[in-house]
Amino acid sequence: MPEKKQTLEIDGRNLQVSHLEKVLYPAWFTKHQVIDYYLQVSKYMLPHLKNRPVTMKRFPDGVDKPAFYEKNAPAFTPDWVKTFSVSRREGGPGIRYILVNDLPTLAWLANLASLEIHAFLHHAPRIQQPTSVVFDLDPGEGADILTCTEAAFLVRDLLRQFSLECFPKVSGSKGIQLYIPLNTATDYQATQSFAKAVADLLCRQHPDLVVSTMAKRARTARVFIDWSQNSESKTTVAVYSLRAKVDRPFVSAPVTWDELKAALKNKRGEKLYFSPAEVLRRAERDGDLFEPVVKMKQHLPAAVAQTRAFAASSA
Repeated sequence: MPEKKQTLEIDGRNLQVSHLEKVLYPAWFTKHQVIDYYLQVSKYMLPHLKNRPVTMKRFPDGVDKPAFYEKNAPAFTPDWVKTFSVSRREGGPGIRYILVNDLPTLAWLANLASLEIHAFLHHAPRIQQPTSVVFDLDPGEGADILTCTEAAFLVRDLLRQFSLECFPKVSGSKGIQLYIPLNTATDYQATQSFAKAVADLLCRQHPDLVVSTMAKRARTARVFIDWSQNSESKTTVAVYSLRAKVDRPFVSAPVTWDELKAALKNKRGEKLYFSPAEVLRRAERDGDLFEPVVKMKQHLPAAVAQTRAFAASSA
């Protein structure tokens, strides 16, 4: 069957799209709906993606068929799509990452069935300088998103001892991610060391709830506080990105601490899963709950002071 194509004009760019009727989520969410969602959420999402290299996770035949990660901009990438090349550690040709800096680029990714967009914590060209610290709270077998919520409050309360604020988003899958906005001069050695120290301390203080090691056998009924995401080589699913874990679309969406508290109190984990339509309604009503991650400036504790503080806290 010949490929069905049509042209959309988006912010002065002519974008060819195809197979808009293709069902990408078996619960009946089509490519047309995917593109439409990203077009509508763009004013909230794009500030978080600007100048950040991204990795695409593409599902050309839908979420129930094979998918693949794509780091390198494909050969057919339009010349108006901005990219940034990063050298490989092992040498050879660099990776030409896409920068999602405008609406046509976001729509182009959606047309490629890049359902999930995973972003680095740094901006180009300052790829050694993360703008946030992230904790990825991942539930083990026997734990769930409410268990992650318990762990999230532990992380938040500990960070407040260091006068640091963090902002939560649901992953759109089973977990929760916490971002500490920095937007000040730092590097990955500092942010990863700090994140690991937080995770290790909470593991010692609350061994029945959290772990800080990656071994899956240690995670049963517990939450893994993944500090290793604070790396120049790792990405985290972007805020407002769709997820492709089940047969219906959920979104990695920002939430408030009050929402997390209510879900935990009422044991309503389902309240922490949001459809594209729900996310758009929330954003129109509340604005971008994740805006502080872009704008707020904070500093990590000085390296020596933080080491001594954690040592004293864990004694």
